[in-house]
Amino acid sequence: MWKGFVLLTILSILAVNATDKIVCYHGSWSHYRPGDGKFSVTDIDPYLCTHIIYGFVGINWDGSIRIMDSWLEIDLAALKNFNALKAKNPSLKTLVAIGGWNEGSTTFSAVASSPALRTAFVNNAASFLQTHGFDGFDLDWEYPAQRGGAATDKENFSRMLAEFRELFDKRGYLITAAVAATGTSADLSYDIPQLNKYLHFINVMTYDLHGAWDATIGHNAPLYASSVDITETQQQLNVDACIKAWISRGATPSNLILGVGAYGRGFAVTNACSNKLGAAHSGGCTAGPYTREAGILGYNEICEKLLAGGWTETWDDKQKVPYICNGNQWIGYDNPKSIAIKTEYAKSMGLGGVMVWSLETDDFKGKCGQVNPLLNTIRSTLSLPITDEGSTGDNSGGSSDTTITTTTTTTTTTTTSAPVVVVPGSICTKEGYVRDATNCGIFYQCVLTGSSYTQYSFICPSGLYFDTTENVCNYPAAVAC
Repeated sequence: MWKGFVLLTILSILAVNATDKIVCYHGSWSHYRPGDGKFSVTDIDPYLCTHIIYGFVGINWDGSIRIMDSWLEIDLAALKNFNALKAKNPSLKTLVAIGGWNEGSTTFSAVASSPALRTAFVNNAASFLQTHGFDGFDLDWEYPAQRGGAATDKENFSRMLAEFRELFDKRGYLITAAVAATGTSADLSYDIPQLNKYLHFINVMTYDLHGAWDATIGHNAPLYASSVDITETQQQLNVDACIKAWISRGATPSNLILGVGAYGRGFAVTNACSNKLGAAHSGGCTAGPYTREAGILGYNEICEKLLAGGWTETWDDKQKVPYICNGNQWIGYDNPKSIAIKTEYAKSMGLGGVMVWSLETDDFKGKCGQVNPLLNTIRSTLSLPITDEGSTGDNSGGSSDTTITTTTTTTTTTTTSAPVVVVPGSICTKEGYVRDATNCGIFYQCVLTGSSYTQYSFICPSGLYFDTTENVCNYPAAVAC
């Protein structure tokens, strides 16, 4: 018994020491959000996180890297400014994420299946990091052997990671990945012992476990199963089950980073406050003023709703998460209390840290009280000092020094033409972005200068259309054209 007690004590100490990473994603499109939702690279507090990840760049069929928004990332120097945050905090590590949900799986699959393209992709990634000053590369392939991928993706992904690790160890770079959370999805996509071997750490996306795609109400990211989770599939859809699935399949706990969402997912349901988990719904909740997408709200939007009044907040003690309701709106989300419990859970499991999606939907302006309450809760739970720098950057996203070196042989970018001054009433009728009336791959930025507009013309990379809802070049399937 004494030996068992000593071992348990040692493991507890190791678990506390292991949980030391705070990995934060930044969704670059938040630069275009309206009003108090606008969040640019220069708004990032460089002391909040140990690692920050810029999302996203794209992958081309030849294994080259595609910049998605050259106006923001090159002309306004977002990539340069992102990496310049290390001048304020030299301990900070910066990574760039490739892929994401909109990228899908098809191109990743094609590149991974070819030894020559795999090698080109790895080399191009290393060149991209060197050119722009990043410390690492985050693979967000959603997902191998799914969504247009091939059955061979699982093996080929491991081969790709082996090449990444071999080269990146020589260059001193980090290689990480964002991965599907549930055991069922992981079985389809990953050879987990191989990921465990080659990745410096693994960002487990333990959120989006329920949403408007389901037939019934469910919480975005419950820590534990609910009383209505009866089937084997339902019982996988919680954070605890996901983390234990990864560990049971060969992941070292200290290599796993527990994902938490700084947002919630919601539903439209009759008499929402009278309904409980498992009730039918008619679709996603009403879009928020900043994120502007039905079915999802940033924490900053949710806390402003609570501040305005009229909403009922309920704590689900079985799942260890809150939800709010008002009229026909039901929204499950994470607040500081649930974030603290999840961070304690990460510590108790000996995980490597906590990952946040994403910086721009915490209450970064402190409109509801503390600045960045979710991230600061993670910090305090990990016994790190609170930081309250908040949104102090230049919200224009510009820079007095926008010179940056680019590698044209491995990166494709949006083409920009010289600006011209035009009178109101032509293409430019108001400030902002306008897509060309006859070619969806061409768009313009209109900037009011006195009584005239300065018009900047852009051409999206080949095969992409300008997405007027997100103000970025996107895949045709995701764009109404």
